[in-house]
Amino acid sequence: MTTPFDGTVTESAATQPHTLAVVSAGTSDPSTTTMLANRVADKAAEIAAQRGIELRIRFVDLRALAEDVTTALVTQHVSPALQAASDIMRDADAIVASTPVYKAGASGLFTAFFQVLDNDMLIGTPVVLGATAGSARHALVVDDQLRGLFSYLRTITVPTGLFAAPDDWNSREFGSRIERAAAELVALVAGGFRESVRGESWGAYQHSYGSAGGTELGIDLDSDLMRLATGGR
Repeated sequence: MTTPFDGTVTESAATQPHTLAVVSAGTSDPSTTTMLANRVADKAAEIAAQRGIELRIRFVDLRALAEDVTTALVTQHVSPALQAASDIMRDADAIVASTPVYKAGASGLFTAFFQVLDNDMLIGTPVVLGATAGSARHALVVDDQLRGLFSYLRTITVPTGLFAAPDDWNSREFGSRIERAAAELVALVAGGFRESVRGESWGAYQHSYGSAGGTELGIDLDSDLMRLATGGR
C-alpha cells in the first residue's frame, strides 16, 4: 500500500537525524497507554541527545485512525490519513509501540494497524513494546503475544518489555525499566542496526510478491536451481 524500502542505504546512521515513531492504541483521553509510549519516547530522546544523536518524535494516534484501519482491512482502500501514518512507519528509524490489553490480548485496533502495513516495511527496525492494563494478570501479553507479531514483521525488539498496571506508575522500579528499554533502543539506533541489515542483507529476506518496492522480483541466476534449469552450466 506504500512504496517500501528498496534496500539502498544512502547516509550513515551517524550523519543524519533519526525519526522515532510512537504508536499508541489508547482509546481514552487521557490514556495510560499513550502516557507509557510518551514516557519511553521522551527518555529515548534524552538519552540520544546525550550521545549527540538527534531523535525526532512523530506520533501515530490509532484512536483517530480506527475507521480508516477497519476500512483498509475490509476493502484494501487506504485513506490519506492512514497513508500518512504508514509513511511515518516506513521512514522510522525506531518505534515505540504501546497497546491497552483487553481480556488477555492486545487491542484489536493495535494488531489490525500492523496487519495492514506492507509486510516488508519494518524489517530490521528497532522496537520497544509496551502494554497497559487494569490488572497485573495481563503482564505476560508483551512477551507472549506482541513479540510474536513483531517477530513476524522482522523487527528487532529490545530485550526489555514494558507492562504497566495501576500500581506500577508510582514504582521506582518501573521508571528504571522505562529507562533501560529506552537505552536499549538508542543503542540499536546509534549502532546503525536497521541500516546495516537492510544495506547488507535485504536480498536475503523472503519478500512477498508486490512488496519491497519491486526488489522481490529479482532472480538469482547463480543459484543451483537456475543452473539446473539451464543445463547445469
